[in-house]
Amino acid sequence: MSTSASLSVPHLEQVYDALATAIDAAGPDKSELFLVKLALLNANALGDVAAFEAQVAAALKDL
Repeated sequence: MSTSASLSVPHLEQVYDALATAIDAAGPDKSELFLVKLALLNANALGDVAAFEAQVAAALKDL
């Protein structure tokens, strides 16, 4: 299952705000665990291993 949907800039800002709030709520001791759980949940929702791996590679660029 592959999707080509993308979010508008306002929706990306909404997602960013939700993510930042959740990372703060998780706290410094649990933020990495939270991000791994979120990534796994989103990979499952995406349903496409290759697409997820491509997203991981894209996220690693320019860190």
